[in-house]
Amino acid sequence: MENLVKIVENELIQKNQFPEFKAGDTVVVSYRIVEGEKERIQDFQGVVIQRRGHGATGTFTVRKISNGVAVERIFPLNSPFISGVEVLKRGKVRRARLYYLREAKGKAARIKEKRAAAQSA
Repeated sequence: MENLVKIVENELIQKNQFPEFKAGDTVVVSYRIVEGEKERIQDFQGVVIQRRGHGATGTFTVRKISNGVAVERIFPLNSPFISGVEVLKRGKVRRARLYYLREAKGKAARIKEKRAAAQSA
C-alpha cells in the first residue's frame, strides 16, 4: 500500500526545483497571488524556522518581523503558487526547529552566518 502511494505521488505531483536550504537560512520566497482577474508575485523574506515532512507533503515555515509584528507563514514545498526560493544567507544553528526565536527580542533573535570555507593561497 505504501508503495502505491509513492508511485501516485511521483506521477501526479510536479516537484519544484529549489536550492537546498534548512532551518536558520534567510530566504526570499516569491509567491504568486491571484486577486480576481489579476495576478502578481509577492516576495516574503525571512528566516526558515523549520522544515517538516518529505516528498509531496513537505512544508517549511518562514518567520519575519514586519513593522514590529512577527509574521510566520507555512509554505508547502510543492505548491504551484511558489515561483521561486532564493537563499540570501546560510545560518549557523544547532537545531532543526528554531521555535526559541519566537520569544527572543533584539540581538538575541539574530542568527550567526555560516562562513564560507577559508581558501588557503
